Amino acid sequence: MIHILHLLGAALGWLAIVVATLGIIYCTAAAFIFRHYFAAATPAPVRHDAVTLLKPLYGDEPRLYDNLASFLAQDHAGPIQLLCGIQRADDPAIAVVKALKLAHPDADIQLVVDGTVHGASGKISNLVNMEPFIRHGIVVLSDSDIAVAPDYLGQLLRALDRPNVGIVTCIYAGRGDAGFWSRLGAAGVSYQFMLGLVFGVANKLATPCMGSTIAMTRETLQRIGGFGSFADKLADDYAIGEAVRALGLSIVLPPMLVDHAFDETSLSALWHHELRWGATVRDVAFWPYVGSIIGLPLPVAVLAMLYWPAAGLVLFALAAIVRLVVVRSVDATVGRRIASLGLALAHDGMSFAIYIASFFVRSVDWRGATLTMKTEGRIVAAHKIENAEQRA
Repeated sequence: MIHILHLLGAALGWLAIVVATLGIIYCTAAAFIFRHYFAAATPAPVRHDAVTLLKPLYGDEPRLYDNLASFLAQDHAGPIQLLCGIQRADDPAIAVVKALKLAHPDADIQLVVDGTVHGASGKISNLVNMEPFIRHGIVVLSDSDIAVAPDYLGQLLRALDRPNVGIVTCIYAGRGDAGFWSRLGAAGVSYQFMLGLVFGVANKLATPCMGSTIAMTRETLQRIGGFGSFADKLADDYAIGEAVRALGLSIVLPPMLVDHAFDETSLSALWHHELRWGATVRDVAFWPYVGSIIGLPLPVAVLAMLYWPAAGLVLFALAAIVRLVVVRSVDATVGRRIASLGLALAHDGMSFAIYIASFFVRSVDWRGATLTMKTEGRIVAAHKIENAEQRA
């Protein structure tokens, strides 16, 4: 028995050494690819297309007004309809939308307050309630915590013009809006998730569809059955992308960035947020998610030190240097300092814990609701499960 445990320990030790080494190589390559990917960006022409912007809202986030206002400050000559959806008559986001309308009296801003539930996903229920009010032929959906540059619509529309394109989605960098924990989350999404995303897209290993932006024609939305078709999907953005791909259309990510605002004020809030992300990705892309461990060479090098201290220490030092290169490369590309190197390294440790925990999660918390994960990416709200048990 002792011999077997020794062999198992040796195998795990060498595995950690191999994974840490591959991770260092990967992070170095990913940092180079990241800079090259956005170097291809070019100015977008001013367009005259009529566009409906969909904003499902929930609560008053720290910079919600500024986030929404960025979608009105566009270098765009055509009509823009900003359609905001809210599910509760007492939601503080209503006051934000009203203030936005007062500040932009000439803008076409419409507020839809409707609490009708269409499935387990509150976000999709919100979108279903907004759908009848869409007036224009191009629809752009984005989360409430997204802020954009003035050329946002021009870049989207140019990409949507490409042959056989069904959806345009956007890569996003983190922005901490609520202190330390929000900055820690911003560091993770910028220096780890975004890096891996660009690496996968540039090497044609991934074609994600993300809530940061989903731009499509209204015809395409109708062809996939409208938003109601995704009412019980946790990864609704992924499911929308899969439905569009099933039509034979492609998803593209132009070389542009939007900001994703983090507003977590505690470790618990950030933990639950990122655990939901991890569990979601695990369900929709299991083996790629397993392989994503190479994006965490620093904590894996710590494990290697437990087996072979000298080799592990060397790998740890190299991993820290590579992470510094990543931080500098991302900040230079984004054009601002997202977080310190210390926060980036701290988040690597947290990401490793999230990675391990995500394989054991079958329910997640999302905006005050507990959602149980079922097969094929479906979710069921906790109250529905309780009702079913009571009927039984």
